[in-house]
Amino acid sequence: MRPSDLLIPTPSGLYCPPADVHVDPIKPVERALITHAHSDHARAGHRQVLATAETLAIMAARYGEDFCETRQTAILGQTIDLGGVSATFHPAGHVLGSAQIAFEAKGLRIVASGDYKRQADPTCLPFEPVPCDVFISEATFALPVFHHPDPRHEIGKLMDSLALFPERTHLVGAYSLGKAQRIIAMARHAGHQAPIYLHGAMEKVTRLYQDFGIELGALQLVRDVKPAELAGAIVLCPPSAAQEVWSRKMPDPLSVYASGWMRIRARARQSGAELPLVISDHADWPDLQRSILETGCSELWVTHGQEDALVHWARSQGLKAQPLHMIGYGDEEAEEA
Repeated sequence: MRPSDLLIPTPSGLYCPPADVHVDPIKPVERALITHAHSDHARAGHRQVLATAETLAIMAARYGEDFCETRQTAILGQTIDLGGVSATFHPAGHVLGSAQIAFEAKGLRIVASGDYKRQADPTCLPFEPVPCDVFISEATFALPVFHHPDPRHEIGKLMDSLALFPERTHLVGAYSLGKAQRIIAMARHAGHQAPIYLHGAMEKVTRLYQDFGIELGALQLVRDVKPAELAGAIVLCPPSAAQEVWSRKMPDPLSVYASGWMRIRARARQSGAELPLVISDHADWPDLQRSILETGCSELWVTHGQEDALVHWARSQGLKAQPLHMIGYGDEEAEEA
């Protein structure tokens, strides 16, 4: 069996002809396997959806309980028979419930990794290298300039700033699924026990994290307190909301922005953040390389991001590699990764 007999790129997304299933399809399909709940990978409208329990719950919270006709829960490590093709979900380390999907038939294994990272994250299971013949990888930060620092060092900057400016609201712009909850958990691990305040757009997903046993401590909504109470507090909001009128009512707000893009000084200046934090939910350049090599794959397919750079590196390592030029992925997190 050739790799193209098992998985092929289509306008709707990766497609497995023998099983008649799509992976993270960007258009409504009959049967969809979803790697994680970010909206550029998990869309409503499919008839059948197979994903982890966490991903299904987040999709229901974002799109409504009728986001698909029927749903099936994938158990990590448990093989599912899809009519002659076996599919197994493995942790991806990206966000809560994120998974890689290993497809196997006639001795050939292809792993579709979705989005992933290798840094420690108290809010999701760590990435698990899965031996395979073909590895399908993202390339969001696939340039040598991207070496993400230790996230504990970055969250330490936030703790130091709180101590230095106890009268100022620390307004943290962070993506509402994954990044925000990770920052809260890291702040708790760093010893911050005071209530942390949320923009209303973050409430549903953050409560779901708690429902799945992620310890986040005391949380309150900004709308439920008087602005004066936010002096010296951490307030989390989507990056787009940081410049809205409601933020100007807070006591001398200090703008913080958490993103892997903050590694680029021009991006950091453009964001207007007084305190840029390089915290990403994607693998950086060395971790992309490490992850690919650890799978033992002989072939690499690259879905989105800096495809050409990663393909060039893979070929220099003796791997057969190609960009897939997939459309529609990376859109949701383009500025917030």
